[in-house]
This record gives sequence, structure tokens and C-alpha cells, in this order.
Amino acid sequence: MDNAQMTAIYQRMKDTVYRTALSYCRNVQDAEDITHDVFLIRFRHEAPFPDDRAEKAWMLRVTVNQCKNLLKSFRRRFTVPLEDAGEVCVTEDEHAVWDAVNALPAAYRLVIHLYYYEGYSVREIGEITGKSETAVQTQLYRARKLLKKALGEELEL
Repeated sequence: MDNAQMTAIYQRMKDTVYRTALSYCRNVQDAEDITHDVFLIRFRHEAPFPDDRAEKAWMLRVTVNQCKNLLKSFRRRFTVPLEDAGEVCVTEDEHAVWDAVNALPAAYRLVIHLYYYEGYSVREIGEITGKSETAVQTQLYRARKLLKKALGEELEL
């Protein structure tokens, strides 16, 4: 793979990978590290993808796996984050939604992020996370219920 191809892949996928890692880890520095690692893995991966959607799904799966590995690691369990990821929000409503989403358990945060922020369907989320469509639908339902409780009736998802 030459530099032009790597640059094109990076430019196309950097925001998606970073936002997914940030959503999962809730820490800017960890999300940056994971983004770096995911792109190193991608650039070493020589097998071609049938299309951009397949490549994106593969990279998101790698991102989720890297996040899980980090969260299981000894270093992660015994350190304190340097900054709060909620600082990336701009308005008061966005800050409230960001805080509510970050308060969700990790599995719920991930499906909410992939569904609402990345625009994936339930079936695609199931493929990315390795769960059945029914499990993803249940997680979305439960996450929405928790968000509705946390945010009140005025904010509709």
C-alpha cells in the first residue's frame, strides 16, 4: 500500500474511528491512541475489501475490539482519565445529551453511537458488534428508555 492510498483511507475514516473510540472509552487520549492503533492495523491489512462499506464495518469492528482490549487492560483499570470527554460539547442541550449517553453502560453507548451518530441500521450494528438483530434492538430500546428517564420527556430521540 502506498502513501496516497494510506492518506485516502485515513482522510475517509479518521473521524468515524475516532468518534467511535471516544464514545466507547469516554477519554480523549485513549480514543486518540486507539485511532492510531486501528490505522496501523488497517495499513498492515493487505486483503482487499469489496467496497467502502465493508472496509468501514471492518475498521469499526477493529475499533470496538481495541476499545474492549484497552478497557480490560491492567493500565486502564488502575489509572484516572486526564480530562472529561464531555468538554467536546458546545451547547447546553448537547452537553446534557452527551452526559446522558456517557452515563449509559458501554454496550448501550456503543449501539446508540453507531445508530444515531454513524447512521448504521440494526442489522449492520449486529454485524459490527457480533450480536443478533434482536439483541441490538433490545439494547437500543433499553438505552432509549434510560436516556428518556435521564433527559426527561422534552428531548425526543
